[in-house]
Amino acid sequence: MPIEKRFDIPFISALALREKQIQQNYRPIIAVHKWFARRPGTLFRGLILSEFSDRPLREAFYSANDLKGITVADPFMGGGTPLIEANRVGCDVVGYDINPMAHWIVSREIEHLNLDDYRKAAAQVTKDLEGTIGSLYRTNCLECGDPDAHVKYFLSVKQRSCGHCGKAFDLFPGYLLAEDRRHTENILICPSCGDLNGVKDRKHPGSCRSCGVQLQTEGPAKRNRCACPHCGEIAPYPDPNYGPPRHRMFAIEYHCRTCKPNHQGRFFKKPDSDDLAIYGRAVTLLSDTGTRYVPDDEILPGDETGRLLRWGYRRYREMFNERQLLGLELSCRAIASVEDERVRNALITNISDLLRYQNTLCRYDTMALKSLDIFSVHGFPVGLVQCESNLLGIANGGGTSVGSGGWNNIVEKYIKAKTYCDHPFETRHEGGRKTIVPIKGEWIGDRLNGKGPVGLRKVRLLCQSATEADLRDGSLDAVFTDPPYFGNVQYAELMDFCYVWVRKLADGTTPAFSSHTTRNIDELTGNVTMERGLDHFTEGMSAVFRKMAKALKSDGPLAFTYHHNRMDAYFPVAVAILDAGLTCSAALPCPAEMGASIHISGTGSSVVDTVFVCRSTGSVSRRSLANTCEEFVDLVVNDLDNLRLGGLKPSRGDARCIIFGHLVRMAVWHLRSGWDDSLSATEKLEIVAKHVASLPQPEGIEDAVSLAEFPARRFAANEDATPYEAGSEDVIF
Repeated sequence: MPIEKRFDIPFISALALREKQIQQNYRPIIAVHKWFARRPGTLFRGLILSEFSDRPLREAFYSANDLKGITVADPFMGGGTPLIEANRVGCDVVGYDINPMAHWIVSREIEHLNLDDYRKAAAQVTKDLEGTIGSLYRTNCLECGDPDAHVKYFLSVKQRSCGHCGKAFDLFPGYLLAEDRRHTENILICPSCGDLNGVKDRKHPGSCRSCGVQLQTEGPAKRNRCACPHCGEIAPYPDPNYGPPRHRMFAIEYHCRTCKPNHQGRFFKKPDSDDLAIYGRAVTLLSDTGTRYVPDDEILPGDETGRLLRWGYRRYREMFNERQLLGLELSCRAIASVEDERVRNALITNISDLLRYQNTLCRYDTMALKSLDIFSVHGFPVGLVQCESNLLGIANGGGTSVGSGGWNNIVEKYIKAKTYCDHPFETRHEGGRKTIVPIKGEWIGDRLNGKGPVGLRKVRLLCQSATEADLRDGSLDAVFTDPPYFGNVQYAELMDFCYVWVRKLADGTTPAFSSHTTRNIDELTGNVTMERGLDHFTEGMSAVFRKMAKALKSDGPLAFTYHHNRMDAYFPVAVAILDAGLTCSAALPCPAEMGASIHISGTGSSVVDTVFVCRSTGSVSRRSLANTCEEFVDLVVNDLDNLRLGGLKPSRGDARCIIFGHLVRMAVWHLRSGWDDSLSATEKLEIVAKHVASLPQPEGIEDAVSLAEFPARRFAANEDATPYEAGSEDVIF
């Protein structure tokens, strides 16, 4: 059983930990399009090579591999990481996902694209846009008076009409526009005249240079309430009865190529009459142009979209201002005229990814001084200050752009992503040195990119539930996947934001886009709105695992990543493994999240996944069969030590998830012989819960592990212990 013997936890953990900090640098392919919670490519490369390569993992990892003739499936392909890694080393791949956007994205990632043709088409699109609407993203430089300075970001604040006096007022949560971290000084907005003031001391900002009013950092809008400055009436917000929020432009960050060489810091200004007139021109142009490609789809109620509805948004088109709608409409028209289907599909994917930065929910990071895209957190956060990025982007030469969120940015990273398909690489760290290691002989695609000899690989991607998979028995050599986690982010609700645009452009050519939404009653996430609970999740996971196990060769692995901060969320996993007639032969830890991620930072959540390796036949190390608290502690401490060797500083949350993994593994081991898969999901979950309750409890193991983190306790506990791996004392199953 190669994975159980050959998987190198410290080695892969070190790679995965670094990759998750700046994932696009290690796996540029993910820049094709945003997807959520992508697992490290290094992890799945490590798993695949551990299973199928005859060489030591540390050698095979940095060498070219050709695993032709091996078939790998992923029943929950999502962003496609396991399939891409398998395809890269020569495997035939089969992928399933019920979400049409997942199917679209993975198809674009893995298919051959003529990069020369793509570059020409993308350049023509941006050239046409520059000629038509480029002037809408220009402003007068305050330093030299140049009227063609490029706008990086337009900043607007939400407004509310007073229910008492009827007058409109701003909903400023604070008046700090920019911190002095990446600028020469702090920039404060005057609460009276709106002028921008540079100050050195935020605690003692002084008075406005224009009107003399005292400057302040705190704004009037707090806890969904704001006093009307005209009459003093307290007005609540949001109020869906007022419709979509109105915005008022209050600041611009721009880039002046003339002044920049001799200028320190950023360029900020209060919008002048010309800036306001330019926006008025955009409104007129949109009216004259029309909106052939702007979708008119309604926002459906949901766990995540409920927030949009509470703010008065009813249709997706209402989440964009007129200048954004004009730019997106003209972009769509240019893309629709491209004849080459693969190039056109790549450009459709570009505009879908561009939507993240071209909407009225983007916020401005006052420290980093950049736009935060709509999916910077896995939800629909509605802030009071909106950041509109330059739709075209600002080219700076050398493959880099000034600012973020424009066509130039999207095209640059797409080219890097598809270039990586031709020339994949790994990154080696030795001491303080980082070396890029080209892996010549490997490539990603359905056929070989570039001008070399043509190669073909079997790539079969299906937009359907894996419960409906039509696979021959024994046709799969392995299944590698990152399944959904119960109670997870509602990816379908989020992806509808992009899907309604992609569907408009690709409709008629893609059968997967027959539905008006990516949502599906069979999606395997907990969802209050759609009344999907733990039983639904369990039944779905079980059905998929059964299908995959039936298609696996007798000794093939089904390996998947999982973590959750609740023990009961692991019970469906145990049921699915047992229903599939599999045994969990290993539970391996590996970093899979970035600790600094906005949705994780400060929450105490784990960044470590458990990789469950499951087989129908095989063996396990006798030492891995823990029953007492002390035996579980030994295993968990050993895992934590391996993670530390990889450079991770494990948290209590990490330890807890590792404990959960081993408890589930042992529950499967004990329950497998008498398991009755004909029982209801509720009954099976109760059986697993009861058995887990009979094992040492997580809290007790966790307390003992925290003591074992002191060297004396660890060495005492592990004295003369054999390594946690399959060895001479194997138990056959």
